[in-house]
Amino acid sequence: MLTADTERPGEPGGAPLWRDLPTHVWVKVLVLSALWWLLFRTDLGPLVDTWVNDNSWSHGFLIPLFSLYLLNQHKREILTLRTRPNYLGLVFLLACILVYVVNVISPSGYAYFRWLSTVGAIGSMVLLLGGWRLVRLTWLPVAFLLFAIPIPQRYYFAMTSPMRQWAAFVAGHILNVIPGIETSLRGVVIAVYQDGKFIPPELNVAEACSGMRLLMAFVALGVAMAYLHYRPLWQRLVLLASTVPIAIIGNVVRVTATGFIHTFIHPKYTQGVYHDMLGIAMLPLAFAMYGGLAWFMSGLFVEDTEIVPDIIVRKRDV
Repeated sequence: MLTADTERPGEPGGAPLWRDLPTHVWVKVLVLSALWWLLFRTDLGPLVDTWVNDNSWSHGFLIPLFSLYLLNQHKREILTLRTRPNYLGLVFLLACILVYVVNVISPSGYAYFRWLSTVGAIGSMVLLLGGWRLVRLTWLPVAFLLFAIPIPQRYYFAMTSPMRQWAAFVAGHILNVIPGIETSLRGVVIAVYQDGKFIPPELNVAEACSGMRLLMAFVALGVAMAYLHYRPLWQRLVLLASTVPIAIIGNVVRVTATGFIHTFIHPKYTQGVYHDMLGIAMLPLAFAMYGGLAWFMSGLFVEDTEIVPDIIVRKRDV
C-alpha cells in the first residue's frame, strides 16, 4: 500500500509530501532501485555517453528530470492511493530481464533492446509495487523515458533521409523564385547560382539538418505540454499529432534560411557555430506554432455554463 499518512500536516493546507510515505514503502523502492541499477549499470554508461557525444540526443539529460516533474504532478493522487501489489509485474520484470540477457549474450544483440528493457523494468516494478491503479497514474512519466533512448542508426538514417530530400527540394524551389537566383538540386545537395555564376561551396543538407534533432526534442516536449494542460482528449491528440509536421516545417525554414545566408551574406555563416545557432533558433519558432495551434483550439469551442438564478427565500410568520 502506498497510502501516505494523511493525518500529518505535510504541505500547507494538508497536502501530503513524498516523505509522508510509510517507511516500508521507501525500503521497497530503494531495494528495487538498487537491484535495477546493479542489473543495468553496464548499459547506463554508454547511454549517457551517447547523450554527451551525439548532439541529436543531448536532450536525453532532460528527459528523466521531466519524468520526475510529470510524476510530481500526480503527487496527491499517488500518495493517497490505496493500492495492492500485482505479481503480474514480477512476470513482466522477469521477461524484461530475459530480453536484456539474451541481447547481452547474443552475438547479434542490440543495445537498443537492452535500453528498452531498462524502461520496461521500471514499468514492471511500478505494477509490482502498486498494481494497475498506480500504473494508471504513472504510465506517462515511465513511458516518457523512451524519448531518451537513441534510435538505431539504420532506422535513424531511414527516417532522416526523406526529410533531408524534402527540405532540400522545398528550399531549392523557394530560392528559384528570387530574381537572378537559380538552383540545381541533386539529392540532398543544392548548388546555388547568382546571375549564372556558381556560389561555392554546394549546400549539403546534412544529417544534422534533417530535422531529427528538432523532431525528437520537440515531440518529447509536446507530449509533456499536451499532458500537463487540461484539455479535451481530442485536443491533446491533435497537439500530439501536430508536433511532427511543425518540426518538419521548422526544418524547411532552417534550410531555406541557410540558403539565403549562403547567397546574400556569406557561405561561412552557414557552417560551424552559426549553423548550430540557426538550428537552435528554430525551437522558438516551433513552439510559437505549437502555442498558436493550442490557442486556436482553446477558442474554437466555448463550453456552455449553466447559470443558476438567485433564489430568495422569505420566512413567513405563522
